[in-house]
Amino acid sequence: MAPQPLIIDCDPGIDDAIAILLALASPELDVLAITTVAGNAPLANTTANGLRVLDLVGRSDLLLAAGAERPLVRVPGDDSSETHGETGLDGSNLPAPSRMAAGEHAVDLIARLALERPGEVTLAAVGPLTNVALLAALRPDAFAALRRIVVMGGASNGGNMSPYAEFNIWFDPEAAERVLQAGQDLTLVGLDVTRQAILTSVDIDALEQLPTIGPAVAGMLRFYMRKHVDWYGEEIVYQHDSLAIAHLIDPTILGLVHCHVEVDTGVGPARGSTLVDRLSVFGGGANAHWAESVAAERFRALLLGRLGELAARLS
Repeated sequence: MAPQPLIIDCDPGIDDAIAILLALASPELDVLAITTVAGNAPLANTTANGLRVLDLVGRSDLLLAAGAERPLVRVPGDDSSETHGETGLDGSNLPAPSRMAAGEHAVDLIARLALERPGEVTLAAVGPLTNVALLAALRPDAFAALRRIVVMGGASNGGNMSPYAEFNIWFDPEAAERVLQAGQDLTLVGLDVTRQAILTSVDIDALEQLPTIGPAVAGMLRFYMRKHVDWYGEEIVYQHDSLAIAHLIDPTILGLVHCHVEVDTGVGPARGSTLVDRLSVFGGGANAHWAESVAAERFRALLLGRLGELAARLS
């Protein structure tokens, strides 16, 4: 089977960096481009970090374009530096990028690639959905030309930015709601399943031994683990964004339910929460495939195995 053409829209961020590496390591996927958005760090940092990850694996040929530098409506007061560091990739010790981002805006790049191959290109959106909402509004022809969109975002059993809201949706809830209403084939991979997608300190020690990528990968994951220890009291790291990529590699890793999903765009304490209507009480039709179960050990084996294969190819 031919590899799936893929664009990754992201906000690197440590878990985004691992997701990019997983995608590049996987022959099932043909990564056409990376696009960046503000989220885990300011846009200048997420863009530089995407370029730094591509430099790490010798992919200076791959297009990377920067997109939205702020949410559609409200800029949240969160500072993610405690989680991802001042650079967004603290602990990696990667050098400054060797090149600049493409001159094309992220939305224009996604639109161009989607229209060149209508019905073929999947968009993996593993950051806030600002770029995706802008694509739907400004280039509806290109938005409709995408094969599908897989989102890392949402939570129905407790958030990580409030008792209700997951970070990517919380950062730009208006964008998320617009994407949910826009009529594309959507899959949402949220905290319900990503909190079961875990690497341990033992896994990180093993990753550190990999040639070329090992020290950077282990360094950033250990930095990321600091916050997990603070929050959860365990030496683990959740692999949020990588699980969305793993679903594209092996769809059987996730169990999905087709249902109606809405986002709370109000200004109260539930802002940014995802309302998952499994019982169809809202009256809206099913608009998303919601991930509610995961083969966690199979995911872990896939991620560790593919990173090992990538390191072997690079050495």
